[in-house]
Amino acid sequence: MLQSGAPVQPCSVSMLVKKKYLTAISACSIVSKVTRMEKFVQQTFLYDFYGELLTEHQRQVYEQVVFEDLSPSEAAQNQSISRQGVHDLIKRCNRILEEYESRLHLVEKFLKIRDNVRRIQQLTDRENGDSVEERMREIRQISSDILEEL
Repeated sequence: MLQSGAPVQPCSVSMLVKKKYLTAISACSIVSKVTRMEKFVQQTFLYDFYGELLTEHQRQVYEQVVFEDLSPSEAAQNQSISRQGVHDLIKRCNRILEEYESRLHLVEKFLKIRDNVRRIQQLTDRENGDSVEERMREIRQISSDILEEL
């Protein structure tokens, strides 16, 4: 059990109250799940923007492993290739998709534009305390930023 003021170890087990029961949850497990989720979101964005640039075979295997959650062995059996071949293909696809993003920055631009549009939506909210002129000025600036990004 952790004492007050004691440093928390990165992979310590902490006790969380869940209804009437005490449940031990590893902090590493939670961090690992968040990291996997972030990686999945990143893979999804990259595939959405650049997936069509992969070959049909690469797309099929990538979709089976990443999106349909098939194991490399199952995907290998479906595609009549080795498990190692599936593993190598997934790594190659990830590298290819990341290289496209490093050159074209389409995902980065999309995320910036999405954030700007959300900001505009917030500014149009009637409960916003700023004056109308101030909000309009900021909306004009954000819209100029969006147009420059395109």
